[in-house]
Amino acid sequence: MAAKKKAAKKVAKKAVKKVAKKVVKKAAKRTPNAAFMKPVTPDAALAQIVGSNPLPRTELTKKLWAYIKKNGCQDQKNKRMINPDEKLKAVLGGRQINMFKMTAEVSKHVK
Repeated sequence: MAAKKKAAKKVAKKAVKKVAKKVVKKAAKRTPNAAFMKPVTPDAALAQIVGSNPLPRTELTKKLWAYIKKNGCQDQKNKRMINPDEKLKAVLGGRQINMFKMTAEVSKHVK
């Protein structure tokens, strides 16, 4: 009888811990990073692709990806690689580049 009570207490404690963890996870909500929302001004080479108006880095990346997909600059076999056309060559250094390194190259063209 005592063994059943101990087992029931253990199950109850585990259930309480699970509920407590869920409450903690829900309370920790992400806030957007203000540095990403700060407008940046593209230089002349990048302005040909995304426009010359100042815009946040997030929007700049979205417009850049829209241009890449619209003009078929993504490699067909390896989608992570970008094959630049004439406009993108000025921004990406004139060579095929990995999409993860693309933002590093683009950051050289913003103020």
